[in-house]
Amino acid sequence: MTLDALLKQAAQRLQAAGSSSPRIDAEVLLCHVLGRDRTWLYTWGDKICSLWEQARFDALIAARSQGTPVAYLTGEREFWGLRLATSPDTLIPRPDTETLVELALKRATLPSGRLLDLGTGTGAIALAFASEQPHWQVVGVDLRFEAVALASRNARSLGISNARFLQSDWFAALETCADADKQFDIIVSNPPYIAADDPHLAEGDVRFEPRSALVANACGMADLLHLVNSAQRYLAASGWLLLEHGYKQAEMVREALERAGYKNVESARDLGGHERVTLGHL
Repeated sequence: MTLDALLKQAAQRLQAAGSSSPRIDAEVLLCHVLGRDRTWLYTWGDKICSLWEQARFDALIAARSQGTPVAYLTGEREFWGLRLATSPDTLIPRPDTETLVELALKRATLPSGRLLDLGTGTGAIALAFASEQPHWQVVGVDLRFEAVALASRNARSLGISNARFLQSDWFAALETCADADKQFDIIVSNPPYIAADDPHLAEGDVRFEPRSALVANACGMADLLHLVNSAQRYLAASGWLLLEHGYKQAEMVREALERAGYKNVESARDLGGHERVTLGHL
């Protein structure tokens, strides 16, 4: 069977299974099997797949039809132009989170400084920032050892040497550091912010992502409020705190920051036009 015919058949199968992007999903999975990019796929659509390649592709399409995220099937996802390894132990990096990176970079006005990424997962935010600011020191922490190992592996594979990763329950690991190593010019986080009864947890890719990285108490606000109230101790003078949150939580996060004494509090919109990141500084 030719690549074009194989893709058409797979896309129809994924569409019937409810995929929102059946053709793209099929192309990405076939490229993964073939070790080629999508440009090559468009050029050589009349090529014939080997039986082994077709069998491997069929297995991936079957898994995707059951809802398994493409990023878990291929073991990677692109974020900020960086190819990151992924695993079911971490959230899948999403384009909307690039908004958080953009805002952090705009506030990195010093030639050197320190940034802390709380709940780093794959290391996506920390590594994107570190790749753009090689003279800054970047620290990423995560509660899960598996996430710390994955983020560290991503840093090594990308050749990013100014980012390191620690296992920590939010700020806990910093307590053993020297005072100078506890202070950061920028603190960023994409913490859990979904309520336990949110119906979106039963939809799409999030069904397969670690619940501990998605769900927070107090209608999704518990971790956001904890970070607002705890971060001040670890921020340098005039340091910035930037938090990603749900599209209905911006007002509550702004109010929490203002109550805690942060200045110039504002929210920024993501690619879909939703208020997605709220920030303020001491």
